[in-house]
Amino acid sequence: MKNIIILLFITLLIGFSFCKQDMDTSQAAGKLVSFDPSKSDPEAIRVADDLMRACGGLEAWDNINVIKYNYFGRRWHLWDKKNQMIRIENTANDTKMILDLKAMKAKLYKDGKEWTDKDTLKKYCDMAYRQWINDSYWLMMPFKVKDGGVKLKYLREDTTQTGIMSDVIEMQFDSVGVTPQNKYELWVGKNSGLLAQWAYFPKASDTAAAFINPWDGYVKYGDAFISSDRGNNRQFSGIKVFNEVPPSVFKTFEKVDFEKM
Repeated sequence: MKNIIILLFITLLIGFSFCKQDMDTSQAAGKLVSFDPSKSDPEAIRVADDLMRACGGLEAWDNINVIKYNYFGRRWHLWDKKNQMIRIENTANDTKMILDLKAMKAKLYKDGKEWTDKDTLKKYCDMAYRQWINDSYWLMMPFKVKDGGVKLKYLREDTTQTGIMSDVIEMQFDSVGVTPQNKYELWVGKNSGLLAQWAYFPKASDTAAAFINPWDGYVKYGDAFISSDRGNNRQFSGIKVFNEVPPSVFKTFEKVDFEKM
């Protein structure tokens, strides 16, 4: 568990291929794939529906235009979901990246200057994309349990590590996303309907989880309930939603005070 972030980034790198079709499956550019209920069992679908409903429903997430958050103290995200723009700032140095998800083009500021050479921009465009995929999945996974290509299976009733009685479902992927070989087990609380814990498996054939984390600290943002606490000092902070932000924050590297905005 102590190498959780390293493990996840390794698996992201293994499965990563940089193309528009590999974007977030709920809003990818190009052809969209719909959830196929014939590839999941009915009881697992019921649990997934309960989970999304408890979190406010998919519409609640879709109605959030812009969201800001800090991923485990490592980096800030400002994600304009409506216009598919992302700004990521590393908290350990002065590296700033702006990514246009529609055009898959990036801007980069590092080492005190803006970079324009093609190879450097490609490298950091890939990095920004991977960080967005990884960090946003840790934040909003309950809203993605019925993405296109997802396969669900009901496993058992079980308690979480903190004793919450739950329905446990398995989540696999049918050749979609950047890491289709991954598998998750999700503990959905019987009383709350919320995701209470997850287990991550780098490969679907794995029998032992690489890590297990709680999902705690639910707060309502807009109409969506979002969890900020993954245990072991891994917390999202600074979460806030907006109807809109100045377009200039995605065009230039003017200073953005993420703490106060």
